[in-house]
Amino acid sequence: MTINQRLAGRASNYRAAVMPAPRGGIEIREYPRPALSAGEVLMRTHYSEVCGTDVHIQQGRLQGVPYPIIPGHFAVGSVEEVSGAVASVLGRAVRPGDLITFLDVHRTCHRCWQCQVSKTPTRCPSRKVYGVTHSATEGPLGGWSELVLLQDDVAIAHLPEDLSPLRFISGGCAMPTAIHAVERGAVTLGDLVVIQGAGPVGICAAIAARQSGAAVYVCDMASLRLAAARRMGFNVLDLAADPERPVAALLAEAAGGRLADVVIEATGVASAIPAGVAMTRDGGRYVVVGHYADSGETRLNPHLDINRKHLEIRGAWGIEYSHFHKAIGLLGALPEIGGVAFEDVMATTYALENVQEALDAVRDRRVVKAVISLQPQRGSA
Repeated sequence: MTINQRLAGRASNYRAAVMPAPRGGIEIREYPRPALSAGEVLMRTHYSEVCGTDVHIQQGRLQGVPYPIIPGHFAVGSVEEVSGAVASVLGRAVRPGDLITFLDVHRTCHRCWQCQVSKTPTRCPSRKVYGVTHSATEGPLGGWSELVLLQDDVAIAHLPEDLSPLRFISGGCAMPTAIHAVERGAVTLGDLVVIQGAGPVGICAAIAARQSGAAVYVCDMASLRLAAARRMGFNVLDLAADPERPVAALLAEAAGGRLADVVIEATGVASAIPAGVAMTRDGGRYVVVGHYADSGETRLNPHLDINRKHLEIRGAWGIEYSHFHKAIGLLGALPEIGGVAFEDVMATTYALENVQEALDAVRDRRVVKAVISLQPQRGSA
């Protein structure tokens, strides 16, 4: 059913930032407000985000995107309207005015082989994602919109009082993705963990690993992102300072001769993979989480890099509600580091009209996290 078939007969419209086609610009379009079916919620957006996936979508590097789309797979806002009795995952009634967020993944079938046998619901073929796999013709099903329609199967969470909307979106999709990666790496107390990449997923993975009791190093070549990792209290390896030296040697020197028990790749750059494997100790675990789009091939020696090292290589694709739930709890409990709040380190804020500027900044790694503010009193960065 299209948005035009679901008009409520109201005069109020909403604006949304739309990607009409791959490799094109952003358009601000106005749509009529949708009518709600039973069990649905209409959320007025406070904040959404721009992540690397959105850059890939604009570049046409992600398969199966039904252009035109309203991107923004994570968002937070207040309840505008509810149709019928709707409850959050914790059983609390959802009412107008409530501050909420939602899991972007829905329509997971819980009946197929992937869901029931292999226990990998992130690979369910029925799975849909807000801001990624819904067309703009279906309605406001992405966060770069003043209104977001939460369909009746969407998992809703109330935002706790100790978690501000800006802090939540500063973690955004990166924090639950990072928690999934840390779980895939089986990080535990006393581990030495290296995070490849100081972008949003990398810094969030470093936080989650530290909360698990690990000693953490973050490596990158971008000075702005390394500075953010330092401000969050992490040891850093500046790969640009000595580009000719093997990164495993840099790690061993910094860590007293040790290599990492777990390395988490969060760069999205194929050439980072051999370096990550080299930093992982014999019998260690290497987790690849940064390659949501195809960035090309790389070379590994099966004997030297995998077999003889007794190495485990694990992928991490998508998130489940458990990761989302843990992210909310972790973000709410984060202390300030040296008097600096997490959101102050992570977020650069842009108005809806400046989404293309935000996309460019994420693409060029000139920010850590780009946040889209749809609150009238806030301007662009």
